[in-house]
Amino acid sequence: MLDQVLQHLTALVSFDTRNPPRRIGVGGIFDYLRAQLPGFRVEVTDHGDGAVSLFAVRGAPEVLFNVHLDTVPSSPAWTGDPLALRVTRSRAIGLGACDIKGAAACLVAAAQASRGDAAFLFGSDEEANDARCIEAFLKRPHEFAHVVVAEPTSGEAVLAHRGISSVLLRFKGQAGHASGADAIDSSALHQAMRWGADALAFVEGESHRRFGGLTGLRFNIGRVEGGIKANVIAPSAEVRFGFRPLPSHDIDELHARLGGLADVGALERYEETFRGPSLPAGDVAEAEERRLAARDLADALGFPIGNAVDFWTEASLFSAAGLNALVCGPGNIAQAHTADEWVSLSELRDYAEAVRRIIARNSRAGP
Repeated sequence: MLDQVLQHLTALVSFDTRNPPRRIGVGGIFDYLRAQLPGFRVEVTDHGDGAVSLFAVRGAPEVLFNVHLDTVPSSPAWTGDPLALRVTRSRAIGLGACDIKGAAACLVAAAQASRGDAAFLFGSDEEANDARCIEAFLKRPHEFAHVVVAEPTSGEAVLAHRGISSVLLRFKGQAGHASGADAIDSSALHQAMRWGADALAFVEGESHRRFGGLTGLRFNIGRVEGGIKANVIAPSAEVRFGFRPLPSHDIDELHARLGGLADVGALERYEETFRGPSLPAGDVAEAEERRLAARDLADALGFPIGNAVDFWTEASLFSAAGLNALVCGPGNIAQAHTADEWVSLSELRDYAEAVRRIIARNSRAGP
């Protein structure tokens, strides 16, 4: 079945679904997928701003497979055309081949190789952290109890991962000459730097926290800007930071703690710009119960169980909505978002065969 997978992957990679710039419409890659899924009931929906979903169902399956079709932009470091798949003896190289069009190609090939019940949800907004496709799906009536979200996990079932939250901070100061005695306290940049030092100390104090093989709180100050010049007290400063909590962390409590580290009156704005829950979602007891249910699902589907991961996936959105969710796909996260991104041929073959077996078990007539 590998030849069929590579045929589909060649086509999928050739469609430009870079996000940004989010110029993704209802044709193109979605027309291709529709044509490859005869016998499926197919719905293509435009959710606006480059977010398009394709929901395809055959029969009455219990498990939904979800995969995103958008990719990150390609860098100048690519050694060939990122939209032209290159196949070596062991690798398939192309933009999105690892993250995660390889999985999409496997799903299509598996569906064509079996007549069993199957359901796929393809989306195009994951790389924008703008989950319109999944949010719209979860608002509609459906009967799915289980979902497999395809992300690069080397074909292993991931049952737990961190959440994610991104924040915009704006500090306010009082412009003046830097020679003034009040420069230390009046500078918005000084306020931001003091906050940053306190935030790093707080994060270090969370190093003892653990859940499902994950340890501590991940935190990053990604951007700091502000001020005018060296001899002018900075009247404003902006900080963009993010953190990745454990499933056992309370995100709202973390925001309260981090926002409270700023000096009184120093903050002009504290805005969470994106939030994704952890996997499994819920409080500590609920998360552990859902993790065990996902382990049972992995066993039933025949996926080997891997370690928890630090990166975020949209599986947590399904978990928060009450579905039994796990993450499993071909490729390694180390190759995602890189120049000359690649996925191994052996992982494509094994994942496609695993999906084919799952689909075939839902068919009375067999494959």
